[in-house]
Amino acid sequence: MTYKGFSTKAIHIGQEPDPLTGAVTVPLYQTSTYAQEEIGKHKGFEYARTQNPTRFAWEKNLAALEQGIAAFAFGSGMATLDTVMRLLSSGDHVVAARDMYGGTFRLFDKVLRRYGVSFTYVDMSDASEVVRALQPNTKMIYAESPTNPMMMLTDLSALAEIARQEDILLTVDNTFMSPYLQQPLALGAHIVLHSATKYLGGHSDLVSGIAATNREDIAEQLKFLQNATGAVPGPFECWLLLRSVKTLALRMDRHCSNAMQVAQFCEGHSAVQAIHYPGLASHPQHELAKKQMRNFGGMISIELGSMEKALAFSRAVRIFTLAESLGGVESLVCHPASMTHGSVPPETRAELGITDGLIRLSCGIEDVEDMLADVEQALGSL
Repeated sequence: MTYKGFSTKAIHIGQEPDPLTGAVTVPLYQTSTYAQEEIGKHKGFEYARTQNPTRFAWEKNLAALEQGIAAFAFGSGMATLDTVMRLLSSGDHVVAARDMYGGTFRLFDKVLRRYGVSFTYVDMSDASEVVRALQPNTKMIYAESPTNPMMMLTDLSALAEIARQEDILLTVDNTFMSPYLQQPLALGAHIVLHSATKYLGGHSDLVSGIAATNREDIAEQLKFLQNATGAVPGPFECWLLLRSVKTLALRMDRHCSNAMQVAQFCEGHSAVQAIHYPGLASHPQHELAKKQMRNFGGMISIELGSMEKALAFSRAVRIFTLAESLGGVESLVCHPASMTHGSVPPETRAELGITDGLIRLSCGIEDVEDMLADVEQALGSL
């Protein structure tokens, strides 16, 4: 049977009742190896780094949600990215988003550059900058949309056309949106990846990552790399993700609704000097957001003006917890300059607008009245 609805796919694809017992939840195959009938004869499972039924179920599910043909799970979002970048070789060039997660920049600049892969960082809100940055050895365009933490958007369809014309790969980090809110493969990307720790997991109780593709040749390479490098997740993390994805649409709707109300409140507050949220009509790319996203997400960044005010705000909040990460059911507050983007050079942070007074909010699914009261009293303390 072909399923049309997102939530129907999330609940049923890869999550069919167990044929042996009828269990409606995918079993947790907590094993490292499998008995073989005789030399060269087995049931399709040899060793758990290579094959695990629980992981296979999760990968099948996410591939369907991202409209891909295959997905590959890893031990973390960074392990996912590192494996995807192994599609490249020494001497290859990548055009990457200038404003992106600090850990991504750290991997590119401090690790991969040592192995002969070069990077040019551009403002991907302007597709013409991507074109100008292309070189004869460019093999990949790497994008985040929205970006972390400045919430700038990239026209993914425009990037996909550039990638098609130049015969290069387009890879998109879709962590902030989840496949429920945005599907880069459907917009022309070749690879989409997630830190599954965030919205896909949704409960701040696991660390994992996953990548999906719509090309057979890329799927074959990623399958080989996943086994060869071995950065796979354990079956328990995959089991938790299969649990979590069933409520992804419900959670994302609430994240978006809460974030919109918090953003609207902050936009009108005198203590907030600037706000970055694509759901607001004042956002410079609001129309693009409406075009390529189902809704506007749960992430907001606000400028408070100084480190002292950022400290005061983070100390004053009670429902928003000061912590790394994002995308959980609980609301979190983060100080990008000292936390997620501490590895980015100060001069680069300044160019991007990641100031000492910038605060990033991950709006959870609590009652919005309590969230608004918390933000109001914290802003009032400045």
